[in-house]
Amino acid sequence: MARAAAIQMVSGPDVEANLVEAERLIRQAAESGAEVAVLPENFAIMGRRDSDKLRVAELAGEGPIQSFLSRAASEHGIWLVGGTIPLAGPTPERVYPACLVFDAGGRRVARYDKIHLFDVDIADSNERYRESDTLLAGDQVGWTDTPAGRLGLSVCYDLRFPELYRRLVDAGVVGFTVPAAFTAATGERHWEALLRARAIENLAYVIAAGQAGEHASGRRTWGHSMIIDPWGDVLVSLESGPGVAIAELEPETVRERRERFPSLSHRRLGTPGEGAR
Repeated sequence: MARAAAIQMVSGPDVEANLVEAERLIRQAAESGAEVAVLPENFAIMGRRDSDKLRVAELAGEGPIQSFLSRAASEHGIWLVGGTIPLAGPTPERVYPACLVFDAGGRRVARYDKIHLFDVDIADSNERYRESDTLLAGDQVGWTDTPAGRLGLSVCYDLRFPELYRRLVDAGVVGFTVPAAFTAATGERHWEALLRARAIENLAYVIAAGQAGEHASGRRTWGHSMIIDPWGDVLVSLESGPGVAIAELEPETVRERRERFPSLSHRRLGTPGEGAR
């Protein structure tokens, strides 16, 4: 059994201020006994413009945001799933939205680049998003072994693509991490429903850490960070504003659920492991 934390933030344009707030919440999670903590998408910067992230992009393996994650993980003795940070791509016009995982010794043990980019016009709203203008999509699924078991990595808009989570289940994960900056408009309707669906259909834990409030750009994010068990029950949930949601995860519960309710073995379209890398 291991305790996990979903960290909720309201990040702004000032990277240094965001890192100070992130450390406060990481410390809170560690002092509450969490062994794994998940930061939200864009935890280090939510700029006034989408292009603001380009000016703080880092090379893989170096830079103040990555140094912060490594140091915070080591000092607080906690595994960190580092939301997303902007890592440099082949040209300066676009960056990778990278989710980096650091172990309790401060070593980077995994990287996942968000696969699905949010290029949408939201119905019944004037909101328009084009992440592909500044971001480069990844093309590889990612997972890592942690004190809470093997966790599959995903980010925000990925949540709408269940085939990604099936690939992760085929890799042997017992839970999913979902750093996010869900819009308030879509979050109110879809956030919890999608999270619980991913938990139920895969009989897996979900640790979802969101941005939660109004940002400098005027964008409003939904928050409601939560941890969900393999039967789809919400173990803990926040609403708006910064905070930490903590719950205990038991990997053995996943095995028992999957044995007693073997829906994953009843799949007829595709076979376990098909297409996994």
